Amino acid sequence: MTPKRYLFILRSLLLALPILLNGCIREEEFDNTPQGNFEALWKIIDEQYCFLDYKQIDWDAVHNKYRPLITSGMSHDGLFEVLGNMLAELKDGHVNLYASHNMARYWDWYLDYPRNFNESLIEQYLGRGYRIAGGAKYTILEDNIGYVYYESFASGIGDGNLSEILSYLSVCNGLIIDVRNNGGGNLTNATRMAQRFTNEKVLTGYIQHKTGKGHNDFSEPTPIYIEPSNNIRWQKKVAVLTNRHSYSATNDFVNSMRYFPNVTLVGDKTGGGSGLPFSSELPNGWGVRFSASPHLDAQKQHIEFGIDPDKKVDMNKKDENNGIDTIIEEARRLLR
Repeated sequence: MTPKRYLFILRSLLLALPILLNGCIREEEFDNTPQGNFEALWKIIDEQYCFLDYKQIDWDAVHNKYRPLITSGMSHDGLFEVLGNMLAELKDGHVNLYASHNMARYWDWYLDYPRNFNESLIEQYLGRGYRIAGGAKYTILEDNIGYVYYESFASGIGDGNLSEILSYLSVCNGLIIDVRNNGGGNLTNATRMAQRFTNEKVLTGYIQHKTGKGHNDFSEPTPIYIEPSNNIRWQKKVAVLTNRHSYSATNDFVNSMRYFPNVTLVGDKTGGGSGLPFSSELPNGWGVRFSASPHLDAQKQHIEFGIDPDKKVDMNKKDENNGIDTIIEEARRLLR
C-alpha cells in the first residue's frame, strides 16, 4: 500500500468515526412535559454532578421525594419551584436553574454564618485618597501596612495593575489582602494575583474530571501548580482576610495563598465552592448549572465546604459601632 493510499484510508476512517459513534451511542431523550423536564434534570445531576457521594446524598431517595409532586397540568412556576427545591438538596452555591422569569439558587452556605463584613468600614479604612487598579482598591494605612481590597475576581486585574500596586506598597512593612465578600469570578485573575506571592513553583492542589456516568467515575487527580510571576513579587508578610462569602474562585485563591510561607489567613472560614461549574439544558429550554469537576487541595482533600483560617476572628459589634473592623485590626497586629 502506498503512503498516499494509507493516508486516504486513515482520513476516511476518521471522518466516519463520528457517524459510527452516533449510531452506537444514543442519549435518552425526554418530552417537554413537567414529568419529562423533571426526569431530564434528575438524570443530568445523577450522571454529571461531582459531589453526590462526597456529600453522601442519596439521589435516588431525592427522586422518590420530589417525583410525586410533579403533575401533568402544573404551572411553569410550580414546576420551577419543585425543581429548584430538588436542586437545593445538593447544598451547592454553584448549582442554579435558569428560566426567563427566575433563577433558583442555594444561599444557605453563607447565610447561616456571621457576616464578618461591613462595607462602610472598608470605605473608612480606604479613606478618600485610595487608588484603584483593575478590580483592586488599595492604600497605605497609618501604621505603614499596605491594604488591598478586591471585591470580585470577575473584575479584571492585569500584570501591569499588580506591578503598580506592589511597587506603590513596597515601602510597607506588611500587606493585607481583603477578599471578604468576594464571591469569585475568573480563575485567571485569582491565579495571576497568587503568582505575586511565591518565589518558586508550588503544588497547591489537584483537579479531577468525570469520566463516566457513575457517581465515582473520575479521572486520576491532575496536579495544579502556582508558578512565580516574572514581574514584581511581594517578599514580606501577608494577611489574607476571609469570610464565609469568600467563594468559588476566591476559595481557590485562598487555597493557593495558604501554601506560601509568609501568608496568614485571618477571619472566618471561606464559603467553599470548589467544583468547576458546567451548564446543560432541559427540554423546555431552562438552563441548569452544576459542579462538574472537583478541585482538591495539595493533600488531595476536598475544599468544597471551605477553608479554615489560621487565625479565627469574628467582627465585634462594639468595634463596628466605634468604626473599627475587628478582622482588619487583628491582621495589622499580626503584621506589625
